[in-house]
Amino acid sequence: MSSRRNGLRSRRRAPPGSSPGVLIADPQAVRSQVSLFGYGDDRLIERDNVSLADIEALKGTVPNLWVNVDGLADIALIKALGELFGLHDLALEDVVNLHQRPKADQYEDHIFVATRMVAAEPRPRTEQVSIFIGADFVLTFQERPGDCLDPVRARIRQHRGRIRQSGSDYLAYALIDAVIDAFFPVLEDFGERLEMMEDEVVTRPEPGMIERLHDMKRDLLNLRRAIWPHREMLNTLIRDETPLITDQTRIYLRDCYDHTVQLMDIVETYREIASGLVDVYLSSMSTRLNDIMKVLTIIATIFIPLGFIASLYGMNFDRTVSLWNMPELGWRYGYPASLLLMLATAGGLLYYFRRRGWLGSRRKRTREPKTGHDTKSQG
Repeated sequence: MSSRRNGLRSRRRAPPGSSPGVLIADPQAVRSQVSLFGYGDDRLIERDNVSLADIEALKGTVPNLWVNVDGLADIALIKALGELFGLHDLALEDVVNLHQRPKADQYEDHIFVATRMVAAEPRPRTEQVSIFIGADFVLTFQERPGDCLDPVRARIRQHRGRIRQSGSDYLAYALIDAVIDAFFPVLEDFGERLEMMEDEVVTRPEPGMIERLHDMKRDLLNLRRAIWPHREMLNTLIRDETPLITDQTRIYLRDCYDHTVQLMDIVETYREIASGLVDVYLSSMSTRLNDIMKVLTIIATIFIPLGFIASLYGMNFDRTVSLWNMPELGWRYGYPASLLLMLATAGGLLYYFRRRGWLGSRRKRTREPKTGHDTKSQG
């Protein structure tokens, strides 16, 4: 079982002892594509496939600027964006070195936030989303195109809510909240699958079911590893004083923290259910094997005396030597009598097994409730 299959593959590309802030692209990284939103209460600019010159021309001309980079193959572009927005080298190194633990690091004039975004595929996987929060800008870096941030984009386009009237800190909250809320549909799917398997594991356990249960337990563990550090990350944003996050936005971040607590409760509950289903599956398979062995034992027990009777009358004694040598063999009804004897023996054993409760189930007598009045006189 490979570590890639477990979702635990983590490889640092910078060699040990390298200078801090070294950016080395992953050979398998996706080509970088840049899009942006520039907006205020009465202004909206949306562009795709923009260049660094377009971003530099728009920077500082709008109240809020959101630049999103899909794909991390272009190291030169990432360095140029870091120089343009004054991002710290250590934070940029965490952007390209994936599999970061969700965290929040504060620098002099910006905040770096690393999150884990879930993608609902045949099996859920998570990818890193890096967020930089500045006074009038938000930068996001994603491993590949496709994300769960379309509701935030729709709110900006349609001028819904207070996102267009708020600053960059509220935009960062909306992005973090969208990333965390995306875990709920994935866990709802896990809940439905667990409910289906609860019925299957009792009624019709199959050998392949144990592998499915272990896959679910492994996926839930990976989700727990992705969700759990978000609590510490949000605590840092809520607790630490910084002019980049207003007190009003901290109220929304606390609500986002509550969502992570709820997600952790759901994950832990589902993990316990999955572990319990493994035990139920093993018990069901053991019970099923015991039932099979019981039936085979009963069949073998019934045929033991039948085999004895058949072998007894199969002995080749000479009937002319003595009258006691198999007199039934010369009897006109000897064959039907032996068959009836065998049938009576088998029927008697079946009746005995039934009475003992070893075959089928005995119907228990239930006491009828007493009716009528008590004949004893009351003193």
